[in-house]
Amino acid sequence: MIESKIDSDFLRYLISSGFQPGDRVPPLNTLTEKLGLSISKLREQLEVARTLGLVEVKPRSGIHCADYAFFPAIKQTLLFALALDNNLFIKFSELRHYIEVSFFAEAVAELTEVDKSHLQSLIVDAQKKLEGSPIRIPHQEHRDLHLEIFRRLDNPFVQGLLEAYWEAYEAVELNVYTDINYLHRLWKYHALIIDGIINDDIESSLKALVEHTELLNIRDT
Repeated sequence: MIESKIDSDFLRYLISSGFQPGDRVPPLNTLTEKLGLSISKLREQLEVARTLGLVEVKPRSGIHCADYAFFPAIKQTLLFALALDNNLFIKFSELRHYIEVSFFAEAVAELTEVDKSHLQSLIVDAQKKLEGSPIRIPHQEHRDLHLEIFRRLDNPFVQGLLEAYWEAYEAVELNVYTDINYLHRLWKYHALIIDGIINDDIESSLKALVEHTELLNIRDT
């Protein structure tokens, strides 16, 4: 069985007990008896589960199972890798590019009219920042736009990897400074991507997505 490969008595217990997201897990003193673990060993395994985003520990409320998300599992190891060598961001950026291109049509097909309206508003908000005085970098709009496109995709691994990309993007400080000409070109492509989505022209939208990703390789940093 798959759970036999998991190196955690606590996680195996969660699986075998059939806990669902939001369910409260028995307190530590009960778990130590059930699992035959010392309190220190159990706390170690609980902390790993919490770091992975598999459980939430709330004061006065106890331990609760969380909705599964892939992002917490890869966030720390990705940031560790970048701390060792931030040039690895380029490798991870390539992976993100292939993921977005591969799942783009499927993701767009799931977007609602409300989602599309939100995407248009992000374009407007970004343009206001770029044309304002002083000029502001529309990083939050940048991040939100990309994640919004894929937010309804029923694939936690794609979602997690894309969220992790933006954590990496911020970790290497690409959100802090950039050439204004790059930003204007970038948001022209974003507008083309969203126009294609609104007009059900996936081919032109995907083309703009591919071309805009190449800007990252030539940006003036």
